[in-house]
Amino acid sequence: MRILYIIVNLLFVTIACLGQDFGEFKKQILFTAGNDGYFNYRLPSIVSTKNGVLLAFCGARNGDGGDWAPIDIVMRRSEDAGKTWSAIQSIAFGNGLPCENPTPVVDYVTNEIHLLYHLNFAKCFYIKSTDDGKTWTKPVDITPAIDGFNKIYPWNVLAPGPGHGIQLNNGRLIVPFWLSNGGKSHRPSIVVPVYSDNHGKTWKAGDMAVSDNDTTVIPNEACCVQLADGRVMFNSRNESHNYRRLVNYSPDGVSNWSEPLFADAFFEPICAASLCRYTIQPDEPKNRILFCNPDSRQNPVMVLKDTPRSAFTRSRSNLTMRMSYDEGITWPVTKVIDPGFSAYSDITVTPDGLIHCLYEGKSINEEGKNVYSLILATFNLEWLTDGKDRHFVVNKENCKESEL
Repeated sequence: MRILYIIVNLLFVTIACLGQDFGEFKKQILFTAGNDGYFNYRLPSIVSTKNGVLLAFCGARNGDGGDWAPIDIVMRRSEDAGKTWSAIQSIAFGNGLPCENPTPVVDYVTNEIHLLYHLNFAKCFYIKSTDDGKTWTKPVDITPAIDGFNKIYPWNVLAPGPGHGIQLNNGRLIVPFWLSNGGKSHRPSIVVPVYSDNHGKTWKAGDMAVSDNDTTVIPNEACCVQLADGRVMFNSRNESHNYRRLVNYSPDGVSNWSEPLFADAFFEPICAASLCRYTIQPDEPKNRILFCNPDSRQNPVMVLKDTPRSAFTRSRSNLTMRMSYDEGITWPVTKVIDPGFSAYSDITVTPDGLIHCLYEGKSINEEGKNVYSLILATFNLEWLTDGKDRHFVVNKENCKESEL
């Protein structure tokens, strides 16, 4: 009865969405609030391994379901591009403390999956899988690497991600972090990169990417992508009255960060967002980058400020996918994934060209409490572009293009 009640309340979720004029689009609830012994599920992350296996991670919360509640990290696997999924597997435990922000990085050189997460917002641990997420190593405390930031920022709260990290063309692993010296309020905060040049054996602190000041107000929860020219772009949440995301660049993902600028293309409701590379030349005919967040600029609902400097938080709704063909300069493709309540999200792409967006949806359980479930939207490029673009691959043997 409990499961049925929650599913009925998630009216915006359907197993298959009808009436689409172009392409393929479907949704499914991947982590259902109240199931498997957890109150709700938050902070999604999803990656596709080198072999095309989908790994979906999140924080499984109990207690009041808040950021400081008892939280474990759980995962599900799919070996058929999201058609079927394994049972929930617990991979890290808080033992009564918050253990969350699972931030995976796919290593295309070693075929490993690296995963960073926090424990009680005070320590950072690292685990990895060498078998596409079937098993995981014992956790290693890599907090000393983050301690390297103490010389520029005396933090007392840390968290990687949320979402996923990236691997650069030279093999470097990059994971965005946010640090705070405000304790449980998580404010103020800054954005920094943590990286590994030896496939996760050791991790190091980079330079500060985005500082906190009266312009870039309380930056945190960044997502990132490597551009075709080799630079790394960070796209950061912030609490500025501009209601725009912050974007800046580094030549190596670690140092020499450009001045953060507000990007008009990205409305900022004060919520996490996600970035993902879809295709890149010359491996594919076109460069394409995906971006997703709740674009609630038309929704007048606001909540209280978090600090005197913060803007009012806009409602988290109208989850919108955007796509760029010019490495993030313009974003001409815009498509709403979910017009209802929709918050944190993460994106990945499987080798068949399907886009998978794992995101938070909210409902009310039979006790009248707000609970979060995680929904997976799966669609192709034809659906995203209303039939104006399709996914092709280059057959390098005969130099011909074939449609997927």
